[in-house]
Amino acid sequence: MGKASRTKVESTRREKIAAQRAAERRAEKRRRILLAAGSVVVVLAVVLTFVIIKLNSKPPSSSSAPNGPTGSALTALVNTVTSVPASTLEAVGSGGGAITNLPIKINGTTLTANGKPEMLYMGAEYCPYCAAERWAMIVALSRFGTFTGLTTIHSAAVDGAGSSEPYPNTPTFTFAHATYSSPYLTFTPVEMNTNIPDPSSGSYTTLQTPTAAQQALISKFDNQPYISSSEPAGSIPFIYFGGKAMIVGTSVAQNEAISGLDWNQIAADLHNPNSAVAKAEDGEANYITAAICKMTGNQPASACTATVQALESQL
Repeated sequence: MGKASRTKVESTRREKIAAQRAAERRAEKRRRILLAAGSVVVVLAVVLTFVIIKLNSKPPSSSSAPNGPTGSALTALVNTVTSVPASTLEAVGSGGGAITNLPIKINGTTLTANGKPEMLYMGAEYCPYCAAERWAMIVALSRFGTFTGLTTIHSAAVDGAGSSEPYPNTPTFTFAHATYSSPYLTFTPVEMNTNIPDPSSGSYTTLQTPTAAQQALISKFDNQPYISSSEPAGSIPFIYFGGKAMIVGTSVAQNEAISGLDWNQIAADLHNPNSAVAKAEDGEANYITAAICKMTGNQPASACTATVQALESQL
């Protein structure tokens, strides 16, 4: 083979090698791009999985059940609850044995505010027993004055630790943003927690903080020897009637009577003295009325009737 031929063959060989190496480099580049893209997809899939798990494991909040009527429907509801006729309350009387958690007579620290005897309530929005007690409190207090700003909520279903609550999502009201006006007494509500679980504490988020004086009252009187040794100290609801009487907890009949009902059904039943709701909630309202009458010197007569004064004599 001549020199020219050898040179041409060598050139052709080098060109083939160069083309082969270029093809290899392109293939390697594609492989790296595909590998990188695959890694990104895997990372995104992992992140998405964690996000889904996090969302699905988030404790239920107050939005896990309807919060009840608003607007004109709320106005109508409040009007129904705050206008239970005296004749209905008289017919219910003591509730026919449905009420087991009666006010306790105490010789406590006198409590006044704005020149009037003070009724202190300490509870929480998550609490199912507070939920049941508020219905009776609103009925009773409406005989002495006027509420504004009541809004509907429900008790909690699960706490921040994931534990189930009794009587979950009980329909009720909150006093957190409400005001109350009466010429006979001052009503001071303290809703200490919301119904929104707080995983960091295993309980519920803080709403209103009691004053040192309020905390001292619940620490002293919501304790033995004032409550049964079988009851835990600091139970709520805690209602302090100016130092004359107190209520700790609620009657099981109240929670049982309203369980499974919505706000409007409960409100309607309050007006029917033969209903289980009226016997439990109106019956409790009559005992609360009696405790208030003990504070106000049986004023006004429209609230402190002979029936109520008969209950008052039991305190």
